Amino acid sequence: YTEAIKRNGERRDSMTIDEVCERYCVPKSILEEYEKLGLCSSVKCVMGQWQYDDTDVERLSLIMTLHDVGFENEEVEKYMRLLLSGGDTRKARLNMLEKLRQKAVDEIHFQQKKLDWLDYLRYQIRQDKERQME
Repeated sequence: YTEAIKRNGERRDSMTIDEVCERYCVPKSILEEYEKLGLCSSVKCVMGQWQYDDTDVERLSLIMTLHDVGFENEEVEKYMRLLLSGGDTRKARLNMLEKLRQKAVDEIHFQQKKLDWLDYLRYQIRQDKERQME
């Protein structure tokens, strides 16, 4: 979703929820969920339809990016509330990103150890086969 939003650089004054869904290939249920969580606080309801402006679409892109990198719904909500609070929350948001990054690094190291063991076991099987052929 985020790549579609980033690629489409055309600026518009406002779009309905259906237009946003169609243009950026985002399911309506996702947008409705973000609205319920209050993460799209600047979205306005005009004549019974939600209207999204460029700022809203950029915010949606950030929300979806946070999901894409592994944030859980509660973490996305916390991050966005910090961002929208108006105060200097850079340190708190950076801390959230650092924690997730460290978790990803730990997972990479764990996966590397698994690969090392798999390679070792493959090596052992090949060695056994060579010994049998002697």
